[in-house]
Amino acid sequence: MLVLMFGQLMGCGSLRELTDLTIAHGRKSKHLGFGSQPVNRQILSRANSLRDHRIFEEFAFYMVSIAQSKRITKEFELHGRFYAIDSTTIDLCMAVFRWAEFRSTKSGIRIHTQIDIVTEIPVFYRITNAKVHDVNSMDWFTYEPLACYVFDRGYFDLARLYSIHVFGAFFIIREKGKPEYEIVDGESILDGTDNVFKDQTIRFTKNANKEKYPGVIRRIVYYAPELHRSFVYFTNNFYLKAREIALLYKPKSGVIILLLHYYNIDPFSIILI
Repeated sequence: MLVLMFGQLMGCGSLRELTDLTIAHGRKSKHLGFGSQPVNRQILSRANSLRDHRIFEEFAFYMVSIAQSKRITKEFELHGRFYAIDSTTIDLCMAVFRWAEFRSTKSGIRIHTQIDIVTEIPVFYRITNAKVHDVNSMDWFTYEPLACYVFDRGYFDLARLYSIHVFGAFFIIREKGKPEYEIVDGESILDGTDNVFKDQTIRFTKNANKEKYPGVIRRIVYYAPELHRSFVYFTNNFYLKAREIALLYKPKSGVIILLLHYYNIDPFSIILI
């Protein structure tokens, strides 16, 4: 599996090319985790034909479930399943990774990640070319009914968000731009209790947005005193308190920042993990 992942990262077009690379770096084979002897093409071809890729996939999800159970050291403040979705871009050398061309002077890959907020453990990865926009990754995630998904504003796509709503899941996302809307219900300005300035039920009025998201949506304005700024959130969750909606972004941001820092330490090691 490690050899195949190494070949994927290097952009090898055939098993011969992959085995030539591993043989060329035979002295480093053990340090790369491939074993004491280089993997030849015959052994790799046989293993590749006999082992179904779903073995590795099922084993990975099994290990994730064990890790999640070990990570729950305290009861989460809210009941339910909560996931943070974000991505990070890893710069690569264009001379080595030409298949991952990103800009005119460099290459790069993007890791799209779904993280269980309660346990702070990723449950889904997808590695793409760095040119792939975040909103496209929203089609790859498997959504669970009644689960809540926290997105950054880079994922602001009303049509895709409405699909999540129709499916029966919840979303929380920061406002992007200033979409036109009308207030259906709720106070325009609150007294600032719990730093929540506005909690409104709105409907988009611009034709393009109204076609993409025809239903009502909740709009929350929250002031973060530690940052001295306010944030605007949209959500289809009308059950949680406004402050709980806003504070779900705190663990989300902390997890993402920590994970991105880990990614940038050694991109190949995180891929192997």
